[in-house]
Amino acid sequence: QVQLVESGGGLVQPGGSLRLSCAASGSIFVVYTMGWYRQSPGNEREVVATITRGGTTNYADSVKGRFTISRDNAKNTMYLQMSALKPDDTAVYYCQCRARTYSGYTGNDYWGQGTQVTVSS
Repeated sequence: QVQLVESGGGLVQPGGSLRLSCAASGSIFVVYTMGWYRQSPGNEREVVATITRGGTTNYADSVKGRFTISRDNAKNTMYLQMSALKPDDTAVYYCQCRARTYSGYTGNDYWGQGTQVTVSS
């Protein structure tokens, strides 16, 4: 099994910055693509950014130029640097990864519990 733990959420004023972290642990053989998703009340969960094991990144149009996703493969950790935050960025942010365990033959998707980000003055 793989466990994902997010940290770094909180309350920030519009225009401010936050850095989210996501650490994967467990019986991990390899972590493939990782991603950040978010969900606000009344809305479906949406992708924010993804990053492959090789470092290729993709961003939602709404966060391009403001958010930066990165990862440390040696630590099975992913980050999301968020800048110029807007009230519309308020949501629960979830960490996701596709990973293969030592007992598995294919990759499976895993999710973290989520961390609240609130952008408000």
